[in-house]
Amino acid sequence: MTSKTLTRADLAEAVVERIGLPRNESQELVELVLKEISSTLAEGEAVKLSSFGSFGIREKRERIGRNPKTGEEVPITPRKVLVFRPSNIMKNRVNNGNIRRRSAI
Repeated sequence: MTSKTLTRADLAEAVVERIGLPRNESQELVELVLKEISSTLAEGEAVKLSSFGSFGIREKRERIGRNPKTGEEVPITPRKVLVFRPSNIMKNRVNNGNIRRRSAI
């Protein structure tokens, strides 16, 4: 298993190879999709991608934490966190090793 990170450039290159769009249009397409996902999440709405998974926002309430060095109690402020839930199809692909990495996707 390689530890290469999939980048925006890799995604754009995959669009070039598979669909045949020019490189600059492929980069714009990838940026547009990622921007749409992030703006939808920023508005507090969930994003569901069929056969892949869903992204959502979870509200975490205030709680008390501890400084591990001193043991001092410190309040942790309420915040929103991004959560991802893979679809059952994605879970099966990952667990069965059916994902083959070509050049990018």
